[in-house]
Amino acid sequence: MTDEIQATEMTDGFHLVIDALKHNDIDTIFGLVGIPITDLARLAQAEGMRFIGFRHEQHAGNAAAIAGYMTQKPGICLTVSAPGFLNGLTALANATTNCFPMILISGSSEREIVDLQQGDYEEMDQLNAAKPYAKASYRINKAEDIGIGIARAIRAAVSGRPGGVYLDLPAQLLGQSLDAERGRKSLVKVVDPVPRQLPAPDSVQRALDLLKIAKRPLILLGKGAAYAQADADIRAFVEQSGIPYLPMSMAKGLLPDTHAQSASAARSFVLAEADVVVLIGARLNWLLSHGKGKTWGKPKQFIQIDISPTEIDSNVAIAAPLIGDIGSCVSALLAGIQSGFTKPSDEWTGAIAERKDKNLTKMAATLAHDPSPMNFHSALRAIRDVLKTRPDINVVNEGANTLDYARSIIDMYEPRKRFDSGTWGIMGIGMGYAIGAAVTSGLPVVAIEGDSAFGFSGMELETICRYELPVCTIVFNNNGVYRGTDVNPTGGKDVAPTVFVKNARYDKMIEAFGGIGYHVTTPQEMTKALQEAIASGKPTLINAVIDETAGTESGRLTNLNPQSKAAKK
Repeated sequence: MTDEIQATEMTDGFHLVIDALKHNDIDTIFGLVGIPITDLARLAQAEGMRFIGFRHEQHAGNAAAIAGYMTQKPGICLTVSAPGFLNGLTALANATTNCFPMILISGSSEREIVDLQQGDYEEMDQLNAAKPYAKASYRINKAEDIGIGIARAIRAAVSGRPGGVYLDLPAQLLGQSLDAERGRKSLVKVVDPVPRQLPAPDSVQRALDLLKIAKRPLILLGKGAAYAQADADIRAFVEQSGIPYLPMSMAKGLLPDTHAQSASAARSFVLAEADVVVLIGARLNWLLSHGKGKTWGKPKQFIQIDISPTEIDSNVAIAAPLIGDIGSCVSALLAGIQSGFTKPSDEWTGAIAERKDKNLTKMAATLAHDPSPMNFHSALRAIRDVLKTRPDINVVNEGANTLDYARSIIDMYEPRKRFDSGTWGIMGIGMGYAIGAAVTSGLPVVAIEGDSAFGFSGMELETICRYELPVCTIVFNNNGVYRGTDVNPTGGKDVAPTVFVKNARYDKMIEAFGGIGYHVTTPQEMTKALQEAIASGKPTLINAVIDETAGTESGRLTNLNPQSKAAKK
């Protein structure tokens, strides 16, 4: 006999959070450390998780969001309380709007202090602040609830229509102790977080019946179709039906942009002339003129595939709603066209081909010009020709003119390789998306940035260099927002609101952090620099000098930018 008492093995909130994430096969955290989550990041790294530290929480959140889009698992963003949480909230709201699965985890003040407004360090009611911008919001108060809390957050982020989830961790929670065995038993492995949702047979038949009588059918692919990873069935449905298709920007590459059935080069024509449109993972929001107006021309009927019943009839009447997951719905349509389905007439496909050839010929002539200094077209032609040889490369794209022109000039050949401003059309996603894509895929990233858009997240060049990521950032430098030619009408010392420092050398920024910078003024120099940058596998930046007169106000969104009479004078 002995009087020695064996000590009970203990764990705490820090370790349980990490264990719960690892238990659900989550191995990477994007974030920025500080009170009260610094030790959580240290311990996560010590436990074999990868922690990617950023210079601003918004960009860490954007990285987590794009990782979620690429993997169908929620990307994790970890922030400090109050201001750090608010920085991450922008990315969370963007993830929710774009249907990217992401979990924003933030440390916070204790509930009893917040409720009495007693003035704690960075005191803020974060849970209620997050609710309007997240798909779901949760707070964990007891260590024994960490397992179930993280399980709920994961399921909420990925099930049904994916989105952003906020998870609030009060500082006191992380230090709570718990018997280790009890802690292990409290962990929850999420089983079947994204169950198939089969469409009703009668809704499938209704859609097929409508397709069979269509004279000018069109398939419209949204980024939801790319997210679904039902690539083989989507391609088979397009090819076996013979229906022309139009991809939205982040759906480019589901089928190669050079595919014979792609109607991208005749976009305005097919939207106006089609009589039946099949929406696969696309919403009739502002990007599609809400399904009405001059853009849509002749009357048409819609078949809409969506997992959310409330999305149906959101802008116009939907003749044949198909409610279910995209993979199951497309599979059902594919089975239904195996027999007795007539492909679209040569009259329709021939008219599209004629319009495509005309527009492509016109674009080829424009791209063939070699002005000095470069314009958007000549610079993007050089980029296009290099990227054509590397279809595996991830492409990030943002800006006004830089986004608009690149979307139509840079062809994509593989799915989930193009990441851009998305549903909100926001600027500032560039470096976050680039880092998230590089970390998640392990493949090179080329970020094609307007100089204004780059400014939102440019400090993350240091993050790219710190982690030695194979990211090549191309800054289209035309000295300002839209263009650098505006002048102060008063003749005063201040420059016009849209003008930046003339002839800025963005390439010197990355050199300051140990990366490789290039300064290019011709398409030939662009080609050489991009080839070298990709081959190096190192952090690089190309400062591409663009004619400052080449841009247009708001890119192609002038209809959304009403100007006052005074501004027009």
